[in-house]
Amino acid sequence: MDQRESRPNVLLIMCDQMRGDCLGIDGHPDVKTPYLDTLAAHGMLFENAYTACPSCIPARATLFTGKTPAGHGRVGYQDGNTWDFDHMLAQEMRDGGYQTAVVGKMHVHPPRLGCGFEHMRLHDGYIGHYRKANLPYWMHQNVSDDYMRFLRNELGGAADVNGTGVENNSWITHPWAYEERLHPTNWVVDESIRFLDTRDRTRPFFLMASFVRPHPPFDAPQTYFDLYRDADLREPATGDWDNVAATERDGMIYDSIHGCRDAELRRQALAGYYACITHLDHQVGRLLTSMENDGTYDDTIIVFCSDHGELLFDHGLFRKTLPYEGATRVPLIFHVGKKVALPGGGRATGKSESLVELMDLMPTLLDLCGLSIPEEVEGSSLAQELAGTEKLDRAYLHGEHSRDREQSNQWIVTEHDKYLWFTQTGIEQYFNLDEDPRETHNLIDDPACAERIAELRGLLIDELEGREEGYVEDGKLVVGRTPVKVLEHPRAAHR
Repeated sequence: MDQRESRPNVLLIMCDQMRGDCLGIDGHPDVKTPYLDTLAAHGMLFENAYTACPSCIPARATLFTGKTPAGHGRVGYQDGNTWDFDHMLAQEMRDGGYQTAVVGKMHVHPPRLGCGFEHMRLHDGYIGHYRKANLPYWMHQNVSDDYMRFLRNELGGAADVNGTGVENNSWITHPWAYEERLHPTNWVVDESIRFLDTRDRTRPFFLMASFVRPHPPFDAPQTYFDLYRDADLREPATGDWDNVAATERDGMIYDSIHGCRDAELRRQALAGYYACITHLDHQVGRLLTSMENDGTYDDTIIVFCSDHGELLFDHGLFRKTLPYEGATRVPLIFHVGKKVALPGGGRATGKSESLVELMDLMPTLLDLCGLSIPEEVEGSSLAQELAGTEKLDRAYLHGEHSRDREQSNQWIVTEHDKYLWFTQTGIEQYFNLDEDPRETHNLIDDPACAERIAELRGLLIDELEGREEGYVEDGKLVVGRTPVKVLEHPRAAHR
C-alpha cells in the first residue's frame, strides 16, 4: 500500500468567537451542543485550551504557523497585512501528499491567498476592510467571496449577508431573514460535503470547515432562537473589579467593548449567541453523518476549535481582545478515528487538564500524519497525550493583545491561575482559577498572593525582554510604551 494511502484523513472544524465553556460536556447550564458533546465523549476534550492573542487574524496566524504571536509577529488585529509566512499547516499537508481544501472563513491577506489549500470555497463574514469602494476590484468581498455569489444567485443582486440589519460586531440580535438552507452555517456544511463527495480518492484529505458563527451577527434561524428565547439563562459573571461606570457610559453603543446596559437586550443577545451555537452544532452533526455514510469517519482525525471566545457581558464586557476567560479560553476537541494508529498503539479519551494553545494544532496534526514538523514551529505535539502515554508538561502560556486604547494587555496563565498587566495604564490583576474560574475576585493586593504574583510577573518580564515596544527596562515592566499590532521583528522560534 502507498504510504500516503495509509495516512489518516484530517477534518479541522473551526468556528469563530465561541467560548470554551459553551459546551454541554464542559458543564454549561444553558447551551445545548449534543453533536459536539458526543464527539468529545468519544475523543478528548482539552479543558485548558487557550488562544494567546484573542482576535481573528492573530489567532488564525498562530493556528496556521504553529507559532506564538511574538513568533509570527501578529500581536493585535490589523487588516491588510500580507501573510508571508514560510511554513503553514495546509502547505505542509499538501507537500506531504494530502489533498487540501478549505470551506468558509480564512481571513487572510490578500483575499484568496491559498496558504497551501488547493480547493477553496470562501466566506469571511462581513469584514469592513474588504467592503470599501476604493479597494482593487478583485479584493472586494462582492468578488472574492464565494458565499456572497451563491446568495445573490439564489436571491438576486440586492441580497447581502447583513440582510437582517444586524451589525457584525454587535450584541443586536435578529433571526435569519431568509430560508434556513441559505444561512452561511448551512452553506459551509453543504460545500464541505460536496468536497468530500468529489475529492481525489487516491490521496488522503485535509479539510478545514471554517464557520463564521457564533461570531456576530447573532442571526440563527428562528427555530433556534425559539429554543432559548424564553429560557431562564445564567447571568454573566460579575466581580469586585468590574467597571460599572464604563458600561453605564458606553452601554448604549451597539458594539461597545463595555457591553450593554439594557438588561432585556443583554438577555436577547445571550439567547442569540446560544442559538448560533446550537445551529452550528446541528450542522456539524450533518457533516459528521456524511462522513459516517462515506465510510471515512473511522479513518479521520477530527479537531474542533475556535479562534477565540466571546466576553458575552462577563464583568460588563463584550467582544474579545481582553485577557479574561470568556475571550481567551476556547473549545478544543480531538477525536481520533478508531482505525487511526496512535503512538504506542494506545488511545486516550476523556478530559485533559493540560495547558494547550492553538499553536499546538499544527505540530500535533503533522505528527499524527507522519509528516515532519518545521523547526520554526513553537507549539508542542499532543500526539503522546492523545495516545495516553505522556501528558503535555507546560508550566505557563504567555498571551497578549495590542490595541490603540487602554485595553492593550499582556498576561500569563497556568493551569491554576492568571496574572494580567495592562500596558497603557499599568493596572495589574491576579485570579486564582482553581477557586474562581469566572474571575470574580481580583487578588492583586492580597498579601498572601504576593510571592506568586511576583513569580508570574517575572515570567512576563522574561517573555517581553528585548521586544521592540520597550515594555521592559532594567528588568521591570514599563507602562505607557506605544503598542504595535504587527511586529517588525518577530521573535525567532525556539523549540
